[in-house]
Amino acid sequence: MWRNWVGNQQCEPRRVARPQSEDEVCELVAGAAAEGLRVRVAGAGHSFTPVVATDGLLLDLTGLPRIRSLDPERRRVVTGPATTIGEFGEPLWTEGLALANQGDIVAQQIAGAVSTATHGSGLEFGSFSSSVRRARIVTAGGDVVEADAGDLLHAVQVAVGALGVITELELEVAPAYRLRERIEHWSWEEAWEPFDELARTHRHYSFFWMPSDDSAQLYGLAEPGLSLAGRCHVKIYDTVGDEVSESEEPRRRVGPAYRIYPMVYEPNFHELEYFVPFERGREALAAMRELMLTRLPASVFPLEVRTVGSEEAWLSHSYGRDTVVLSVSGTPGTDYWPYLREVDRLLGQFDARVHWGKLHFLTREQLFQRYPRAGDFVELRATLDPHGVFLNDHLRPLFDTAEGA
Repeated sequence: MWRNWVGNQQCEPRRVARPQSEDEVCELVAGAAAEGLRVRVAGAGHSFTPVVATDGLLLDLTGLPRIRSLDPERRRVVTGPATTIGEFGEPLWTEGLALANQGDIVAQQIAGAVSTATHGSGLEFGSFSSSVRRARIVTAGGDVVEADAGDLLHAVQVAVGALGVITELELEVAPAYRLRERIEHWSWEEAWEPFDELARTHRHYSFFWMPSDDSAQLYGLAEPGLSLAGRCHVKIYDTVGDEVSESEEPRRRVGPAYRIYPMVYEPNFHELEYFVPFERGREALAAMRELMLTRLPASVFPLEVRTVGSEEAWLSHSYGRDTVVLSVSGTPGTDYWPYLREVDRLLGQFDARVHWGKLHFLTREQLFQRYPRAGDFVELRATLDPHGVFLNDHLRPLFDTAEGA
């Protein structure tokens, strides 16, 4: 029995395999396809959606080599699919390099993070997918295809595992950089009214808005004797030079980027995350806050707000546009679906796209309406995997050509 990290998704595959090489992956995929088995890959299990679920063959790729080469001159790293975000930090730093951006959870495997367009925050940066310059995937026939340019690369960059099994990635990385962290508690008006300006001014500007005092405790943001009800936990990162001393002072840390980004969360939430065009971001934020205050008073989890820059991956939430990210969560053990459906309906009015690894209600019709290259992706998927070997019950209604017939 496979389960994800928060326990809201599970499956019982017929077989689990742990290949040690790309050749073995090819053999396993071809054999499963010949038997009529579906194939999915289990990463670190950090998706809230059933993207991994299968009753066929489940692949665990942790046996494949991790970081394979580093090229400081070209700023490239070649890596296996199971390298976690956290595992890049020290090796890259030693060579004067760093991931260009990242989020606050570092346990995800890189192939899963790329496939779901997992991201950090900042208008100058896309998701992890935008850093992919080359990918090797094993297709349904057991063949290896290399995507290094053009349409194929942009399709593979965010494919939710629907095109094949990623066995190698080449990522463009950045020169090593250090961050100054600034954490403050502002009123809603202070965080929201100058949102556009602050997002453009700082490398990273994000915040959690807390509906109640309980909200801060849920994400470990509470401070003794301080009420955060109705206020915002604001996080700002800016790059600093070597002349600025390192510091572990609370709310004012300074250090290598890979040490500043991570934050530890308890798996006590099930998250939905939608992306709206940046120019409509403030309007969407105000509407979300109003919804939570007036119609959903039981929604105690904070509203998290971030930004992501435009990128070219066909299924990216930020394809062709800068976006504002709105994240809300449901409490495990409660019936949170009515709440999340209200959020889905509201943000749908703002042309919202979804995070493929987080709870969502995207329909096929909405996919084609909101993702300009969705039709191209579906056609390419059918060419590479005509029998739907890499589709499961969650993905088939969205991407199978038979569903749209």
